[in-house]
Amino acid sequence: MLEDARGLALSTGSTEIAALFDTTVDRYLEYRLSTMESLKALLAIDGEFVMGRCLQGYLYCLLATDRMSKRIAEALRSCESQMAEVTPREREHVQALRAWSRGDLETALAHWESIIAADPHDVLALRLLHLNAFWMGRAALLRDAAARVMPAWDESVPGYASVLGMYAFGLEECGDYERAERVGRRAVALNGNELWAIHAVAHTLEMQGRLRDGAAWLDYPQDAWHDRNPFKGHLWWHRALFALEAGCYDEVIELYDRCVRPEPSEFYLDIQNATSLLMRLQLAGIDIGSRWEELAAYAEAHIDDHVLAFNEMHSMMALAAVAPASTEKLIASLREFAATPKDYAASVTLSTVIPLCTAIKAFHEGNYTAVLDLLRPLRYRLDCVGGSHAQRDVFTLLLIEAALRAGERTLALTLLRERITNRPNSVTTWTRYAAALESTGDTGGAAGARAQARAVTAAYRR
Repeated sequence: MLEDARGLALSTGSTEIAALFDTTVDRYLEYRLSTMESLKALLAIDGEFVMGRCLQGYLYCLLATDRMSKRIAEALRSCESQMAEVTPREREHVQALRAWSRGDLETALAHWESIIAADPHDVLALRLLHLNAFWMGRAALLRDAAARVMPAWDESVPGYASVLGMYAFGLEECGDYERAERVGRRAVALNGNELWAIHAVAHTLEMQGRLRDGAAWLDYPQDAWHDRNPFKGHLWWHRALFALEAGCYDEVIELYDRCVRPEPSEFYLDIQNATSLLMRLQLAGIDIGSRWEELAAYAEAHIDDHVLAFNEMHSMMALAAVAPASTEKLIASLREFAATPKDYAASVTLSTVIPLCTAIKAFHEGNYTAVLDLLRPLRYRLDCVGGSHAQRDVFTLLLIEAALRAGERTLALTLLRERITNRPNSVTTWTRYAAALESTGDTGGAAGARAQARAVTAAYRR
């Protein structure tokens, strides 16, 4: 039995297998396209290496599509056939994979938490715990899981920057922006390839409305991440958000076409990035041409593919925009899926996912009162569908626009005042606020709001 680079026992006697496993984990942490390539090389040498097969199952689960079910099951069967010959830590990894493969995220989280309690250097367990906590909206767990292992880590342990990046993101989602930025920047200074830490700092800047700082932080050449998986598109999505808040809509469209959606992709994060950005542009009154079409075609092909709760609303955005006949099919499929036992996504479907999808559908149908009735009760309990505060912000924007279009002036003004207080550097918000004020006859207030919008754009461009 050998050890990995962090001193954890591996059930193999091959130094080559141990080295390839370390390489694969490192590549996974850095979102390298070559992750699966090194894993295949490992399994070609020893197809029964349990952590290799378990990692294979994990990587298939990370694709978040039912189309990987058979491959996940095959990897799991291989792992389970060797359970008597592996370490307790490896056995618990297999148990986590089994739970995850069934959508039982609560049990999977419990196994990963148990692993890092006993072996705080298990960065793979920490990363999987972190990501699944993210898709369950568990902000405190994002922060606390990394905090639990932090005393066992320092710069001498490979992967330290990744742990810092996870801690930074957890701090950000819990609103501790100053510490999040400091920790995230340190992680990037230690490892410039630590995309999750780059991402964490981008979040802190976005949540504080520091548009120029955010644009500068993500000022990378277009090909900077050419060897990374689709997570790179999410970083470009964040770059586009800074331009969007500044009212530089031509820049947003350019980033969409050049970096966010440069080519068709069925990966769920690419779909989320594209649909939410188009939705924000539409809510700002920007013509986005025919860009919905290919996204709607993807959504129609995946109507019965239910893995991540957060995916569903993004599918509905595309369908409601250009394929309204398919919106009821999605809702019907979700109702059937909601009965799936022990599946986390199913557990939040009736209470939250279907109402959100129905609200998006109602908005495109012009039934703005229905949108208000559906979204207002959910507003402060959306965490359960997963995603970040920045990602879920689209539902607040939808609520505001519905209030404006429904003629609910008091509600619209209330929401807009709240938003300009929390996010004073948002051109779309100031512009909408100006329109709402003007509708009440407050022309002076409207002029002041428009001046604020111009000031935000000017500050971003200077």
